[in-house]
Amino acid sequence: MHFRISGRATACGLAMSVLQVMAAGCLMMQASAGSIGKASPAAAGFSSERLARITDYFNHEISTGKIPGAIVLIQRKGQPAYYEAFGVRNVANKAPMTPDTIFTLFSMTKPITSVAALMLVEQGKLALDDEVGQYVKGFYTIKVGEEKPGPDGKLELSLVEPKRPILIHDLLRQSAGIPYASLAYGVVKKPYDDADLMSGKFTNAEVADKIAALPLISQPGDYWTYGHATDVLGRVIEVASGKSLYQFEKENLLDPLGMTNTSFFITEPSRQALFAEPLPNKHDKLDRDPRIVTKWESGGGGMVSSMADYARFVQMLLNRGELNGKRILARKTVDLMTANHIGEAAGIKPWVYYFPGGGYGFGLGVAVRTEAGVSHWAGSVGEYEWSGGSGTYFLVDPKEDMFAILMIQSPSQRGRIQSALKSLIYGALK
Repeated sequence: MHFRISGRATACGLAMSVLQVMAAGCLMMQASAGSIGKASPAAAGFSSERLARITDYFNHEISTGKIPGAIVLIQRKGQPAYYEAFGVRNVANKAPMTPDTIFTLFSMTKPITSVAALMLVEQGKLALDDEVGQYVKGFYTIKVGEEKPGPDGKLELSLVEPKRPILIHDLLRQSAGIPYASLAYGVVKKPYDDADLMSGKFTNAEVADKIAALPLISQPGDYWTYGHATDVLGRVIEVASGKSLYQFEKENLLDPLGMTNTSFFITEPSRQALFAEPLPNKHDKLDRDPRIVTKWESGGGGMVSSMADYARFVQMLLNRGELNGKRILARKTVDLMTANHIGEAAGIKPWVYYFPGGGYGFGLGVAVRTEAGVSHWAGSVGEYEWSGGSGTYFLVDPKEDMFAILMIQSPSQRGRIQSALKSLIYGALK
């Protein structure tokens, strides 16, 4: 294992932070891999020289001022191959990146919410073929928005009946026809803009009710449509469990995995000091500040977490549902989650915004690679991944017994950096 801090830290700050980082790093690896034993890149099947390209890449990102800092973890065969922090979590006070630095996850919240829902499926309290209206009554009367010419020739919103009800399955695989306002278009866009769903002023119950009153942008099951489906799923979890979304997740998922820095809000001053800030410019401004408590626990994008925490979650998935003797999901449930649920067999087509990308399908909360080719980078059929709007990203490759996680807070640079990191990781395998 190697974990060091690169970038803008001062000499005195670096010396202190290395001791802190190494101690925390050992604890994280004990929790995520089940042992503290040191590992070298060679033992994990990587080339040290080629892994050094990752270090060079992120050092350049820091030195050229593109990002304030980052943490990268690659773990294979149950042991760390690469674990390094770069730069700072706050450019104002120069606090270094550490394993307990807290990041906004945005859409990397979705896999956590999806696992929580699948736990309820295993408990018999929820089923993939349940109609969403069983849990949020407004979905029994939801309409689909279509465009039609008005008297003056301009396109107007026409509301039509859905061809079938929205199912829990649709919420998990993003086939419900529920967009984000920022991705909506045509005559459906204004109703979503006016609903102000992202403001945080509404509870999960209120958000779900407001969404049920909005028009769908497509028929249920027709398209992979990225949006608020997982937020509705968060409300379904509350109704099915009888608890708040966070309460259910904390008791059944977060606490059993030891994810102590994963939550919806950061209220304690000690934890607020760990928060990673983006660069202070208009392009990297975050949509929400988790240090400010609102009514909304967004199952689609509201959580914060640390590298140490998310590594436990991802290792649990790679282990097919178990970590350190604690089973979260059955192995067959993880297989179901990480299989492709869209495409020709399901009759679900890619939307105008198809974020999984070429060569990928979508499972229950994660993108799933279905083709060896097509994509712009190397990898394995069956690998799965997802990312967040602030730049966080994870990849699980069961064939290589490997996962990788990137933690950054840089909305403007995320796509470019995530693509480069994938190529650097696979380029370093022996």
